[in-house]
Amino acid sequence: MSSVENLGALERRLNAFIPQQQIRGEVEVRLKRLGRTAKIHGFRPGKAPLGILQQQYGAQVHREVLGDALQRSFDEAALANSLKVAGYPSFVVKEADPAAEQIEYSATFEVYPEVTVGDIASETVERAVCALSDADVDSTITTLRKQRAVFEAAGRPAQNEDQVRVDFCGKLDGAVFEGGEASDFVTVLGASRLLPDFENAIIGMKAGESKTFDMTFPQDYHGKDVAGKRVTFTISLHAVEAPRLPELDAEFAKSLGVADGDTGKLKAEIRENLEREIKRRLKARNKSNAMELLLKMCSLDAPKALVEAEVQNLVQLTAHDMRERGVKIPQGMSLPPELFAERAQKRVKLGLVLAELANWHDLKAKPEQVKALVREYAQNYEQPEEVVKWHYSDPSRLQEANNLALEDNVTAWVMGVARVADKPVEFGELMGREG
Repeated sequence: MSSVENLGALERRLNAFIPQQQIRGEVEVRLKRLGRTAKIHGFRPGKAPLGILQQQYGAQVHREVLGDALQRSFDEAALANSLKVAGYPSFVVKEADPAAEQIEYSATFEVYPEVTVGDIASETVERAVCALSDADVDSTITTLRKQRAVFEAAGRPAQNEDQVRVDFCGKLDGAVFEGGEASDFVTVLGASRLLPDFENAIIGMKAGESKTFDMTFPQDYHGKDVAGKRVTFTISLHAVEAPRLPELDAEFAKSLGVADGDTGKLKAEIRENLEREIKRRLKARNKSNAMELLLKMCSLDAPKALVEAEVQNLVQLTAHDMRERGVKIPQGMSLPPELFAERAQKRVKLGLVLAELANWHDLKAKPEQVKALVREYAQNYEQPEEVVKWHYSDPSRLQEANNLALEDNVTAWVMGVARVADKPVEFGELMGREG
């Protein structure tokens, strides 16, 4: 017999018992099995009496048997009571007296919430659209040329996009502050490497000139000693070099991988790559819009156990990403879990909603969708077929592609049910370019 108490929105407590004889019988079976190989002083293997085995291993074996029995009993009771358990239960044994006829216990746990979705058809979802123009292709080619620019002495005052070489010394209350001094510092003006006020002070200066000026650091500046404070800088400009862009010719085309140097082919390849990137970014933006609408239209509580597990997952993923980018995390130090709590709760809620929608509207990933996504991903590697084989050699490696296909299906469903408002997006904005 078992009973279930409602402790809150999702928290439950199961009260049940296990027959003591069941525990005793399993303990004896395991002790006998252990006795076949156990090395006990004074006895040959397999010859130690059950009483001796009980003395040496009884407590440990009893704990193991009880733990297994509790989990098995809980699973059976959860099934009998139609409980959709989220996470793992916390057990408390109320009666553990070996002489008692039964072992009473309670298990506190959470259940999955009921998912209800509001009237999506009455809502409007924004769909970003972007058309690639010839000017966008030309702009991209110009950017590629700038990336391969060579710098030559300008013989004029410094201006945006020039490369300059300077000495500078910054003082706070008359004293040089940490990081406020450098010699022969080289930078390109307008490349967002320096604060705008600092760069603006250099613009208009000629090589050989010096200048002293005051500047206030932003409140959120990473250097806490000077954040939000007014400092005095003295700068000496040693060189001003203007960029000289390579010509759009065969040599330039070859440098970008077009073997025969055909600039027409280069433009066609760049257009193809840009259209593919536009498609990818639009897909990501519209998926985000659809998911935000779903979260807005769904009312549900996220199980704490699932949120805590997701927080730990995000902590590990972020730490891994930081290490991959060369950011060193001191040994023994971990990222604060509270930084990820809101994001984890959002991800858990969205996961629950997606799972329900997939069941209600048959939106689960189709094998052909998964294969297409794996093949698309594999194109980023030199031997795409090997990457595809690697994914399909272990079904667990297909989970991410399955998840992405499910998200694509749900996005399409939302866009098909809700009112859609197309929003044109400029190419530069979509690509994250400034200006």
